[in-house]
Amino acid sequence: MKKRLSLRFDGFDVLKWIIYLFFFVFLIIPLFSILLVSFTGEPVNLFGSLTNEKILSSTLKKLSNVSVEAYTSIFTGGSGYFEALVNSLKLGVGVALLVTIVVLPIAYAFARTKMPFKPFFAAICTIPLIMPTFISSYAFVLMFGKTGWVNHIYQALGGEGVLFDVQSMMGIVLVQVFFFFPYALWPMVAAFKICDVTLEEASQNLGAKSWYTFMRVTLPLAMPGIISSMLLIFTVSFSDFGTPIILAPKDLNLIVVEAYREIAGFFNWAGSAVLTIIMLIVAAFFFWLQRMVIKGKEYGTISGKPTKQKLNDHKGAVSVLTAYTALVMLVPLLAVGSVFLSSVATTWGHHALPDGYTLDHYKTIFSTSGKNIMNSMLLAGGTLVISVIISTFVSYFVVRRGASGLDFVSSIPLIVPGIALGIALIQTFNTAPLHLTGTALLLIIAYTIRRMPYMIRSTMSSMMAIRKDIEEAAVSLGASSLVAAITVIGPLMLPGIAAGAILVFVTVIKEASISILLAPTDWAPMSLAVFQNLLRGEYYTACAMAILIIVIVVILQALAKKITKDQLY
Repeated sequence: MKKRLSLRFDGFDVLKWIIYLFFFVFLIIPLFSILLVSFTGEPVNLFGSLTNEKILSSTLKKLSNVSVEAYTSIFTGGSGYFEALVNSLKLGVGVALLVTIVVLPIAYAFARTKMPFKPFFAAICTIPLIMPTFISSYAFVLMFGKTGWVNHIYQALGGEGVLFDVQSMMGIVLVQVFFFFPYALWPMVAAFKICDVTLEEASQNLGAKSWYTFMRVTLPLAMPGIISSMLLIFTVSFSDFGTPIILAPKDLNLIVVEAYREIAGFFNWAGSAVLTIIMLIVAAFFFWLQRMVIKGKEYGTISGKPTKQKLNDHKGAVSVLTAYTALVMLVPLLAVGSVFLSSVATTWGHHALPDGYTLDHYKTIFSTSGKNIMNSMLLAGGTLVISVIISTFVSYFVVRRGASGLDFVSSIPLIVPGIALGIALIQTFNTAPLHLTGTALLLIIAYTIRRMPYMIRSTMSSMMAIRKDIEEAAVSLGASSLVAAITVIGPLMLPGIAAGAILVFVTVIKEASISILLAPTDWAPMSLAVFQNLLRGEYYTACAMAILIIVIVVILQALAKKITKDQLY
């Protein structure tokens, strides 16, 4: 009996340590390696040092020359790194503040008013989430560029020149505001919904006007959720690669673009490593701040009776909020429409509308870019298999066995920008014995590391909903813990696994930064094909491929929504 119990324990124990090893090899070691490179200024082969004496000797020699020169050079000028950091911080802060201001009325309208068309507006809010940011950036070029259709209309109305220079800091800010606002919207809606309405009613009963009650009662109660959303938007904006790489002019340094140029253009290991570490520190700090806000500040009241919210039905307020919401939602809609028109245009730029229409661009992508489409499906499928296996067992170990260490390690990718992870993986696996750079395997692993936290959250919620006594009943009937987990818990988790799997598949299909850095030529996915077509000036085929990506993502997200709904009811 003791031997049998030992075997049961060992089976799960080995599995847990294999998962730890996966994160250690492909996440912890790369991040640690890039930290060492930032001090040595040269690539450090940690894995090779374990198997080859010459490599070990070379590594020790490099480590003996540790220097903080690369860090001090940031502040001494010349490299442009400090300017890039300051610009990125300004961008993140500006976008966070603007998104908060823009979203606040919309969140209140969703949560606390009888605004019509809520389901429609909620559906429109998914559009910014399904578009890769470099596609939405190009959509703004189609709209607000020198030959953009908005400027054609503007000039027809008597204006001169362009409304604004889209390839500027303002252009980047506007794209991020209109395509990142959903990240802040739903947390703010939740913050307004959980506010205790009895306090608002008490304020109004004492004679306070509606606007005063909102400013002095409602807003302070929702403030933790608002601040948390603001910090999240900062992190997303600061780490975004797609928008700056398309819209940033040459004289505007941003840290993500500089890091990409240092590694892809100049092979400057020291510079790329320092910028990667800075990105990690900033992202981690603001991620920590967000967690502290959520954990440390929760406003509410203790009450044994549930309170039913009375939705604001003031005709004037509802009409204004509806019109404002529609106006904000219109921008992403027009962006998608612009990309679609470009995908079916013969030529476009001389007038507000295309000169003619054709489906030849779609024929082109299916005939010449069919391999890119297949690559995306295969890469996303490979990522899906690894993510499902690891995420399911991580959820089991965390929920059932209290593996807090595994929970922490699996959450680290949330704070790692895509460019930072890509640079770390390139540096770590660029030489023997694990020479994986330039292979599809490393690309799949990078996708898995980057997107697995979303899968883990989905499977973890399903695991929490499954009663422990179901598993115990299987064990009492003679099944081992591992068999019980696979045959009993696994099938019960299928809805959560399916929903999380589709989310992983969707995010991998539209992943840009990792693909641009790591994808080998033979395994270029659709997102990389769109990016390369834009750089080559093949705009119409790029837009056709972008529309195909959007259609695939929409279908998969609709499927995920259906599965999630089935799980809830």
